Amino acid sequence: MDFTFSEEQQAAAEAARGVFADVVPDSVPSPALTTGAVADEFDRALWARLADADLLSLLAAEEYGGAGLDAVALCLVLRESAKVLARVPLLENSAAMAAVQAYGSPELRAELLERAGRGEVVLTVAASGRTGHDPAELAVTARQEEGEGTDWILDGVQTAVPWAFDADFVVVPAHTAADRTVLALVPRIHDGLALGEQFSTSGERLGELRLESARIAARDVIDAEGAWEWLRELLVTGTCALALGLGERVLRMSSEYTGKREQFGFPVATFQAVAVQAADRYIDLRAMEVTLWQAAWRIDSGARGTLPVAGDVAVAKIWASEGVRRVVQTAQHLHGGFGADVDYPLHRYHAWAKHLELSLGPAAAHEEALGELLAAHPLG
Repeated sequence: MDFTFSEEQQAAAEAARGVFADVVPDSVPSPALTTGAVADEFDRALWARLADADLLSLLAAEEYGGAGLDAVALCLVLRESAKVLARVPLLENSAAMAAVQAYGSPELRAELLERAGRGEVVLTVAASGRTGHDPAELAVTARQEEGEGTDWILDGVQTAVPWAFDADFVVVPAHTAADRTVLALVPRIHDGLALGEQFSTSGERLGELRLESARIAARDVIDAEGAWEWLRELLVTGTCALALGLGERVLRMSSEYTGKREQFGFPVATFQAVAVQAADRYIDLRAMEVTLWQAAWRIDSGARGTLPVAGDVAVAKIWASEGVRRVVQTAQHLHGGFGADVDYPLHRYHAWAKHLELSLGPAAAHEEALGELLAAHPLG
Protein backbone atom coordinates (compact mmCIF):
# COMPACT_ATOMS: atom_id res chain seq x y z
CA MET A 1 0.00 0.00 0.00
CA ASP A 2 1.47 3.35 -1.06
CA PHE A 3 -0.14 6.43 0.49
CA THR A 4 2.29 8.86 -1.15
CA PHE A 5 0.26 11.81 -2.41
CA SER A 6 0.45 12.74 -6.08
CA GLU A 7 1.73 16.13 -7.21
CA GLU A 8 -1.82 17.21 -7.98
CA GLN A 9 -3.06 16.19 -4.53
CA GLN A 10 -0.18 18.00 -2.85
CA ALA A 11 -0.85 21.09 -4.97
CA ALA A 12 -4.50 21.09 -3.83
CA ALA A 13 -3.41 20.92 -0.18
CA GLU A 14 -0.89 23.73 -0.71
CA ALA A 15 -3.52 25.90 -2.38
CA ALA A 16 -5.87 25.24 0.54
CA ARG A 17 -3.22 26.27 3.06
CA GLY A 18 -2.81 29.53 1.17
CA VAL A 19 -6.54 30.26 1.11
CA PHE A 20 -7.06 29.36 4.77
CA ALA A 21 -3.94 31.15 6.02
CA ASP A 22 -5.80 34.34 6.94
CA VAL A 23 -8.94 32.71 8.36
CA VAL A 24 -9.53 33.58 12.02
CA PRO A 25 -11.62 31.11 14.08
CA ASP A 26 -12.80 34.02 16.25
CA SER A 27 -14.37 35.91 13.33
CA VAL A 28 -17.90 35.24 14.66
CA PRO A 29 -19.32 35.40 18.21
CA SER A 30 -18.58 32.51 20.54
CA PRO A 31 -21.27 29.78 20.62
CA ALA A 32 -20.90 29.89 24.42
CA LEU A 33 -22.20 33.47 24.41
CA THR A 34 -24.84 33.15 21.69
CA THR A 35 -28.35 31.79 22.17
CA GLY A 36 -28.98 31.44 18.44
CA ALA A 37 -26.70 31.10 15.45
CA VAL A 38 -23.24 32.66 15.55
CA ALA A 39 -23.88 34.17 12.10
CA ASP A 40 -26.70 34.53 9.59
CA GLU A 41 -24.85 32.66 6.85
CA PHE A 42 -21.57 30.98 6.06
CA ASP A 43 -18.38 32.84 5.19
CA ARG A 44 -19.21 34.09 1.69
CA ALA A 45 -15.90 35.93 1.27
CA LEU A 46 -13.98 32.72 1.98
CA TRP A 47 -16.30 30.85 -0.36
CA ALA A 48 -15.38 33.26 -3.15
CA ARG A 49 -11.67 32.78 -2.48
CA LEU A 50 -12.09 29.00 -2.60
CA ALA A 51 -13.85 29.35 -5.96
CA ASP A 52 -11.07 31.59 -7.30
CA ALA A 53 -8.51 28.98 -6.23
CA ASP A 54 -10.52 26.24 -8.04
CA LEU A 55 -11.00 24.38 -4.76
CA LEU A 56 -14.76 24.11 -5.13
CA SER A 57 -14.40 22.11 -8.33
CA LEU A 58 -11.72 19.66 -7.22
CA LEU A 59 -13.75 16.56 -8.03
CA ALA A 60 -15.42 17.89 -11.18
CA ALA A 61 -14.14 16.66 -14.52
CA GLU A 62 -12.25 19.04 -16.80
CA GLU A 63 -15.24 19.28 -19.13
CA TYR A 64 -17.13 20.93 -16.27
CA GLY A 65 -14.30 23.29 -15.40
CA GLY A 66 -12.88 21.10 -12.64
CA ALA A 67 -9.54 19.57 -11.73
CA GLY A 68 -10.71 15.97 -12.04
CA LEU A 69 -9.16 14.98 -8.71
CA ASP A 70 -10.34 12.45 -6.17
CA ALA A 71 -11.57 11.92 -2.62
CA VAL A 72 -8.02 11.92 -1.26
CA ALA A 73 -7.46 15.44 -2.62
CA LEU A 74 -10.77 16.58 -1.17
CA CYS A 75 -9.86 15.13 2.25
CA LEU A 76 -6.50 16.93 2.15
CA VAL A 77 -8.31 20.23 1.59
CA LEU A 78 -10.94 19.48 4.24
CA ARG A 79 -8.18 18.66 6.70
CA GLU A 80 -6.75 22.16 6.20
CA SER A 81 -10.17 23.79 6.48
CA ALA A 82 -10.82 22.20 9.87
CA LYS A 83 -7.60 23.58 11.31
CA VAL A 84 -9.09 27.08 11.09
CA LEU A 85 -12.76 26.08 11.62
CA ALA A 86 -13.66 27.32 8.14
CA ARG A 87 -17.37 28.14 8.05
CA VAL A 88 -18.14 26.94 4.52
CA PRO A 89 -20.15 24.01 3.09
CA LEU A 90 -17.09 22.64 1.31
CA LEU A 91 -17.71 18.99 2.18
CA GLU A 92 -21.41 18.96 1.37
CA ASN A 93 -21.08 20.95 -1.85
CA SER A 94 -18.16 18.86 -3.12
CA ALA A 95 -19.78 15.52 -2.25
CA ALA A 96 -23.10 16.51 -3.85
CA MET A 97 -21.29 17.63 -7.01
CA ALA A 98 -19.42 14.32 -7.13
CA ALA A 99 -22.67 12.36 -6.82
CA VAL A 100 -24.31 14.40 -9.59
CA GLN A 101 -21.29 13.83 -11.81
CA ALA A 102 -21.12 10.10 -11.13
CA TYR A 103 -24.81 9.28 -11.20
CA GLY A 104 -26.80 12.24 -12.52
CA SER A 105 -28.24 12.71 -15.99
CA PRO A 106 -26.24 14.64 -18.63
CA GLU A 107 -28.79 17.47 -18.36
CA LEU A 108 -28.37 17.71 -14.60
CA ARG A 109 -24.60 17.64 -14.84
CA ALA A 110 -24.58 20.37 -17.47
CA GLU A 111 -26.92 22.56 -15.44
CA LEU A 112 -25.25 22.31 -12.04
CA LEU A 113 -21.60 21.30 -12.07
CA GLU A 114 -19.92 24.32 -13.62
CA ARG A 115 -22.04 26.77 -11.64
CA ALA A 116 -21.40 24.92 -8.38
CA GLY A 117 -17.68 24.79 -9.13
CA ARG A 118 -17.67 28.56 -9.55
CA GLY A 119 -19.49 29.03 -6.26
CA GLU A 120 -22.61 30.44 -7.93
CA VAL A 121 -24.79 27.55 -6.76
CA VAL A 122 -24.44 25.97 -3.31
CA LEU A 123 -25.40 22.35 -2.67
CA THR A 124 -25.86 20.55 0.62
CA VAL A 125 -26.98 17.08 1.68
CA ALA A 126 -29.60 15.87 4.16
CA ALA A 127 -27.82 12.91 5.73
CA SER A 128 -28.99 12.79 9.35
CA GLY A 129 -32.43 11.22 9.00
CA ARG A 130 -35.38 12.23 11.15
CA THR A 131 -33.74 11.76 14.54
CA GLY A 132 -30.03 11.67 13.77
CA HIS A 133 -29.90 7.96 14.64
CA ASP A 134 -32.08 6.26 12.03
CA PRO A 135 -30.92 5.80 8.41
CA ALA A 136 -31.35 9.04 6.45
CA GLU A 137 -32.88 7.27 3.46
CA LEU A 138 -35.84 6.08 5.58
CA ALA A 139 -36.85 9.56 6.76
CA VAL A 140 -38.44 10.61 3.45
CA THR A 141 -40.67 8.65 1.08
CA ALA A 142 -40.63 9.08 -2.69
CA ARG A 143 -43.32 7.99 -5.11
CA GLN A 144 -43.43 8.58 -8.81
CA GLU A 145 -46.60 9.40 -10.65
CA GLU A 146 -47.79 7.05 -13.35
CA GLY A 147 -45.87 7.20 -16.60
CA GLU A 148 -42.21 7.32 -17.55
CA GLY A 149 -40.38 10.55 -16.83
CA THR A 150 -43.09 11.92 -14.56
CA ASP A 151 -42.59 13.89 -11.36
CA TRP A 152 -41.67 12.44 -7.98
CA ILE A 153 -43.60 13.28 -4.81
CA LEU A 154 -41.63 13.54 -1.54
CA ASP A 155 -42.96 13.39 2.02
CA GLY A 156 -41.06 13.28 5.30
CA VAL A 157 -38.65 15.08 7.60
CA GLN A 158 -34.86 15.37 7.59
CA THR A 159 -33.21 16.88 10.65
CA ALA A 160 -29.92 18.76 11.22
CA VAL A 161 -29.35 19.61 7.55
CA PRO A 162 -26.11 21.65 7.40
CA TRP A 163 -26.22 25.03 5.67
CA ALA A 164 -29.88 24.41 4.77
CA PHE A 165 -30.75 28.12 4.93
CA ASP A 166 -27.85 29.07 2.63
CA ALA A 167 -27.85 26.31 0.01
CA ASP A 168 -29.68 26.60 -3.30
CA PHE A 169 -30.37 22.85 -3.46
CA VAL A 170 -30.58 20.11 -0.84
CA VAL A 171 -29.78 16.56 -1.93
CA VAL A 172 -32.39 14.45 -0.13
CA PRO A 173 -32.20 10.65 0.02
CA ALA A 174 -35.64 9.04 -0.04
CA HIS A 175 -36.94 5.48 -0.17
CA THR A 176 -39.50 4.12 -2.58
CA ALA A 177 -42.19 1.48 -2.26
CA ALA A 178 -39.84 -0.86 -4.14
CA ASP A 179 -37.32 -0.49 -1.29
CA ARG A 180 -34.87 1.53 -3.39
CA THR A 181 -33.21 4.82 -2.48
CA VAL A 182 -33.29 7.81 -4.79
CA LEU A 183 -31.57 11.19 -4.46
CA ALA A 184 -33.74 14.24 -5.07
CA LEU A 185 -32.27 17.70 -5.63
CA VAL A 186 -34.77 19.89 -3.84
CA PRO A 187 -34.60 23.70 -4.25
CA ARG A 188 -34.45 25.52 -0.93
CA ILE A 189 -37.45 27.63 -1.92
CA HIS A 190 -40.03 25.19 -3.20
CA ASP A 191 -43.71 24.36 -2.82
CA GLY A 192 -44.20 21.72 -0.15
CA LEU A 193 -40.90 22.49 1.60
CA ALA A 194 -40.52 24.17 4.99
CA LEU A 195 -37.41 24.80 7.07
CA GLY A 196 -37.23 24.99 10.84
CA GLU A 197 -34.23 26.40 12.69
CA GLN A 198 -31.88 24.15 14.61
CA PHE A 199 -28.43 24.89 16.01
CA SER A 200 -25.30 22.78 16.25
CA THR A 201 -22.95 22.68 19.22
CA SER A 202 -20.60 24.85 17.15
CA GLY A 203 -23.27 27.54 16.96
CA GLU A 204 -23.97 27.10 13.26
CA ARG A 205 -27.53 27.16 12.01
CA LEU A 206 -28.92 23.83 10.83
CA GLY A 207 -32.27 23.14 9.26
CA GLU A 208 -35.11 20.74 9.92
CA LEU A 209 -36.37 20.09 6.43
CA ARG A 210 -40.05 19.18 6.19
CA LEU A 211 -41.46 17.90 2.91
CA GLU A 212 -45.19 17.60 2.31
CA SER A 213 -46.20 16.44 -1.17
CA ALA A 214 -43.20 18.25 -2.62
CA ARG A 215 -43.16 17.72 -6.37
CA ILE A 216 -39.72 17.20 -7.93
CA ALA A 217 -39.16 16.86 -11.68
CA ALA A 218 -37.82 13.50 -12.82
CA ARG A 219 -34.70 15.15 -14.27
CA ASP A 220 -33.78 16.35 -10.76
CA VAL A 221 -33.99 12.88 -9.21
CA ILE A 222 -31.09 10.42 -9.31
CA ASP A 223 -32.37 6.86 -9.17
CA ALA A 224 -29.17 5.01 -10.07
CA GLU A 225 -28.35 1.95 -8.00
CA GLY A 226 -25.78 2.62 -5.28
CA ALA A 227 -25.77 6.42 -5.63
CA TRP A 228 -26.80 7.12 -2.04
CA GLU A 229 -24.44 4.55 -0.53
CA TRP A 230 -21.52 6.07 -2.46
CA LEU A 231 -22.46 9.63 -1.47
CA ARG A 232 -22.91 8.65 2.18
CA GLU A 233 -19.48 7.01 2.32
CA LEU A 234 -17.86 10.08 0.75
CA LEU A 235 -19.59 12.38 3.26
CA VAL A 236 -18.52 10.25 6.20
CA THR A 237 -14.92 10.01 4.98
CA GLY A 238 -14.86 13.78 4.51
CA THR A 239 -16.14 14.22 8.06
CA CYS A 240 -13.28 12.02 9.28
CA ALA A 241 -10.89 14.35 7.44
CA LEU A 242 -12.40 17.33 9.27
CA ALA A 243 -11.95 15.52 12.59
CA LEU A 244 -8.32 14.80 11.75
CA GLY A 245 -7.51 18.39 10.81
CA LEU A 246 -9.21 19.75 13.91
CA GLY A 247 -7.43 17.25 16.14
CA GLU A 248 -4.04 18.08 14.65
CA ARG A 249 -4.55 21.80 15.27
CA VAL A 250 -5.70 21.19 18.86
CA LEU A 251 -2.69 19.00 19.64
CA ARG A 252 -0.41 21.72 18.27
CA MET A 253 -2.18 24.28 20.47
CA SER A 254 -1.59 22.02 23.47
CA SER A 255 2.09 21.63 22.56
CA GLU A 256 2.57 25.38 22.22
CA TYR A 257 0.79 26.12 25.49
CA THR A 258 2.51 23.47 27.62
CA GLY A 259 5.87 24.46 26.14
CA LYS A 260 5.44 27.99 27.51
CA ARG A 261 3.49 27.36 30.72
CA GLU A 262 5.85 26.87 33.65
CA GLN A 263 5.44 25.17 37.01
CA PHE A 264 8.22 24.83 39.59
CA GLY A 265 10.51 26.63 37.18
CA PHE A 266 10.07 24.20 34.28
CA PRO A 267 7.75 24.08 31.24
CA VAL A 268 4.91 21.68 32.02
CA ALA A 269 5.61 19.96 28.69
CA THR A 270 8.70 18.45 30.33
CA PHE A 271 6.61 16.67 32.97
CA GLN A 272 6.19 12.97 32.30
CA ALA A 273 2.43 12.93 32.91
CA VAL A 274 1.92 15.71 30.36
CA ALA A 275 4.21 14.09 27.78
CA VAL A 276 2.47 10.72 28.10
CA GLN A 277 -0.97 12.25 27.55
CA ALA A 278 0.25 14.18 24.52
CA ALA A 279 1.89 11.04 23.12
CA ASP A 280 -1.35 9.06 23.48
CA ARG A 281 -3.20 11.75 21.54
CA TYR A 282 -0.53 11.73 18.84
CA ILE A 283 -1.11 8.00 18.43
CA ASP A 284 -4.85 8.67 18.11
CA LEU A 285 -4.21 11.16 15.32
CA ARG A 286 -1.92 8.85 13.40
CA ALA A 287 -4.52 6.06 13.61
CA MET A 288 -7.20 8.51 12.46
CA GLU A 289 -4.99 9.49 9.55
CA VAL A 290 -4.10 6.03 8.24
CA THR A 291 -7.69 4.77 8.46
CA LEU A 292 -8.89 7.94 6.70
CA TRP A 293 -6.55 7.45 3.74
CA GLN A 294 -7.47 3.77 3.54
CA ALA A 295 -11.18 4.65 3.29
CA ALA A 296 -10.61 7.48 0.81
CA TRP A 297 -8.40 5.28 -1.34
CA ARG A 298 -11.03 2.52 -1.44
CA ILE A 299 -13.71 5.00 -2.47
CA ASP A 300 -11.51 6.37 -5.27
CA SER A 301 -10.00 3.20 -6.60
CA GLY A 302 -12.95 0.84 -6.33
CA ALA A 303 -10.35 -1.78 -5.44
CA ARG A 304 -11.74 -5.06 -4.20
CA GLY A 305 -10.93 -6.17 -0.70
CA THR A 306 -11.87 -8.85 1.78
CA LEU A 307 -14.49 -6.44 3.10
CA PRO A 308 -16.55 -3.98 1.07
CA VAL A 309 -15.71 -0.27 1.21
CA ALA A 310 -18.18 0.13 4.08
CA GLY A 311 -15.77 -1.83 6.28
CA ASP A 312 -12.93 0.64 5.76
CA VAL A 313 -15.30 3.56 6.27
CA ALA A 314 -16.53 2.01 9.53
CA VAL A 315 -12.96 1.67 10.83
CA ALA A 316 -12.25 5.31 9.94
CA LYS A 317 -15.42 6.38 11.76
CA ILE A 318 -14.50 4.41 14.87
CA TRP A 319 -11.13 6.12 15.15
CA ALA A 320 -12.38 9.58 14.17
CA SER A 321 -15.36 9.75 16.51
CA GLU A 322 -13.41 8.46 19.50
CA GLY A 323 -10.11 10.10 18.62
CA VAL A 324 -11.34 13.66 18.15
CA ARG A 325 -13.13 13.49 21.49
CA ARG A 326 -10.04 12.25 23.32
CA VAL A 327 -7.84 14.89 21.70
CA VAL A 328 -9.99 17.85 22.74
CA GLN A 329 -10.61 16.44 26.22
CA THR A 330 -6.88 16.07 26.82
CA ALA A 331 -6.31 19.57 25.45
CA GLN A 332 -8.86 20.98 27.88
CA HIS A 333 -7.14 19.21 30.74
CA LEU A 334 -3.65 20.38 29.76
CA HIS A 335 -4.82 23.97 29.25
CA GLY A 336 -6.54 24.17 32.62
CA GLY A 337 -8.73 27.27 32.92
CA PHE A 338 -7.61 28.58 29.54
CA GLY A 339 -9.52 25.74 27.88
CA ALA A 340 -12.83 27.22 29.00
CA ASP A 341 -11.87 30.88 28.46
CA VAL A 342 -14.12 32.32 25.73
CA ASP A 343 -11.32 34.73 24.80
CA TYR A 344 -9.12 31.76 23.91
CA PRO A 345 -10.04 29.71 20.81
CA LEU A 346 -9.76 26.21 22.30
CA HIS A 347 -13.39 26.20 23.47
CA ARG A 348 -14.48 26.73 19.85
CA TYR A 349 -12.50 23.70 18.72
CA HIS A 350 -14.11 21.67 21.50
CA ALA A 351 -17.58 22.72 20.33
CA TRP A 352 -16.78 21.83 16.71
CA ALA A 353 -15.27 18.52 17.79
CA LYS A 354 -18.45 17.64 19.65
CA HIS A 355 -20.48 18.42 16.54
CA LEU A 356 -18.25 16.19 14.42
CA GLU A 357 -18.42 13.41 17.00
CA LEU A 358 -22.22 13.58 17.00
CA SER A 359 -22.29 13.66 13.20
CA LEU A 360 -20.15 10.53 12.98
CA GLY A 361 -22.15 8.69 15.63
CA PRO A 362 -20.98 6.45 18.47
CA ALA A 363 -18.03 4.16 17.88
CA ALA A 364 -19.97 1.23 19.37
CA ALA A 365 -22.52 1.41 16.55
CA HIS A 366 -19.75 1.33 13.93
CA GLU A 367 -18.07 -1.56 15.70
CA GLU A 368 -21.35 -3.47 15.55
CA ALA A 369 -21.68 -2.71 11.83
CA LEU A 370 -18.10 -3.81 11.29
CA GLY A 371 -18.81 -7.04 13.16
CA GLU A 372 -21.76 -7.75 10.89
CA LEU A 373 -19.56 -7.19 7.83
CA LEU A 374 -16.92 -9.53 9.21
CA ALA A 375 -19.56 -12.17 9.84
CA ALA A 376 -20.85 -11.82 6.28
CA HIS A 377 -17.34 -11.77 4.74
CA PRO A 378 -15.10 -14.18 6.71
CA LEU A 379 -11.44 -13.18 6.51
CA GLY A 380 -10.33 -16.78 6.26
